[in-house]
Amino acid sequence: MNDPIVVSRLLTFVTLGFHIIMATIGVGLPIYISIAEYVGIKKKDRNYIVMAQRWTRGYTILVAVGVVTGTIIGFQLSLLWPTFMQQAGHVISLPLFMETFAFFFEAIFLGIYLYTWNRFRNPYHHWLLSIPIVLGSSASAFFITTVNAFMNTPQGFDRENGAVANVQPLVAMFNPATPSKLSHVLTTAYLTGALILAAIAAYHLMRGKTAVYYKKGLHLAMKGALVFAIATVVNGDISGKFLAVYQPEKLAAAEWHFETEERAKLLIGGILDPDEQEVKFGIEIPFALSILAFNRPSAEVIGLNEFPEELWPPLYIHYFFNLMVFIGMFLAAVSFIYFICYYVRRLQPLNPWLLRMVVAGAPLAILSIESGWIMTEVGRQPWIIRGMLTVSDAATTAEHVWEMLLLFSGLYMALAILLPLILIRLFSKKNAEAELENQGVIL
Repeated sequence: MNDPIVVSRLLTFVTLGFHIIMATIGVGLPIYISIAEYVGIKKKDRNYIVMAQRWTRGYTILVAVGVVTGTIIGFQLSLLWPTFMQQAGHVISLPLFMETFAFFFEAIFLGIYLYTWNRFRNPYHHWLLSIPIVLGSSASAFFITTVNAFMNTPQGFDRENGAVANVQPLVAMFNPATPSKLSHVLTTAYLTGALILAAIAAYHLMRGKTAVYYKKGLHLAMKGALVFAIATVVNGDISGKFLAVYQPEKLAAAEWHFETEERAKLLIGGILDPDEQEVKFGIEIPFALSILAFNRPSAEVIGLNEFPEELWPPLYIHYFFNLMVFIGMFLAAVSFIYFICYYVRRLQPLNPWLLRMVVAGAPLAILSIESGWIMTEVGRQPWIIRGMLTVSDAATTAEHVWEMLLLFSGLYMALAILLPLILIRLFSKKNAEAELENQGVIL
């Protein structure tokens, strides 16, 4: 366990695993804050204005925590992966710099937005301040995603005597992985943001709260959940086709697809015997893998045996891939069911079982984000930059990484405990009903 490579990977996993939650929520919430305020102004409905105000307070706290973990990641890249930064640092320096710029852009307008409620005669002027926050948060996701995309399909440079030369930063940013990864990152962030807001409203309705505020908040959030659940399913299909062309070994490992064949089957679940390359208790769907990869039932899908075994990704990514897909389908189903119940008079959208599924959607969405991230990053192993630099060659050889792991793990545990307590105290001290009554809204 004192191996610097193992400990560096573990520390990076812990840091990114915590940060990705803050980053996803940070990208996903601003769009709903902006929509809520716009609807409130247009309909002259204070319920939506209070929604935007309360959501902004929670969002600000999450951004503050995200700054801490994001800063730590920046330091860890240089401390734990010095060879990676040495070889690729100046290739990806542009998006790394632009990601910082996008964050500052977002933070500046967030501060102005937060402290200028009711300061404008025309309320639309205040709403306009929310647009840079939405753009800044999404731009931040865009720039950092291009870095990750580069690690999967590196381009925009030449190798001369083992060194990187003739760097083209824009070519490196807009590599083949960027479109599919960016669309998937943004849609899943917006979906997760919607489900968190919907879960909060559904929870209060389950507890017997009758304020129209919670019903309107639930309906607004579920509209976003439906739109982005559909978009996420579409982007999942696009991502599968990208893997089939550019990272066939990752797709094969995720599906335990060992032999190259036509009419390839999609495997769900199962237990693998790696020596015999046989799967027990799995569910096979005929032609589905060929359709996922190339949109043709007869298409040939490359098997894992076409690659040297030392370049195989860890085969356990199959379970994370399955988990991500199952949760995505469940979230899409819950969104559809809600609107069927909402528009069919005989059905009840506030059915306790449906509300329970909506509440469950928030942690499941976060679990899906973590599963997808693990599948993406572990599925690139043994490479840190595919085809260019392995993880073992990129890691630090310094000692005392174990002490860093303990230190930062303690920090994340403290944040994981304090953050929910702060948010609960913030919103329970002055609940939505009290705020609405203070603003003269009849509940």
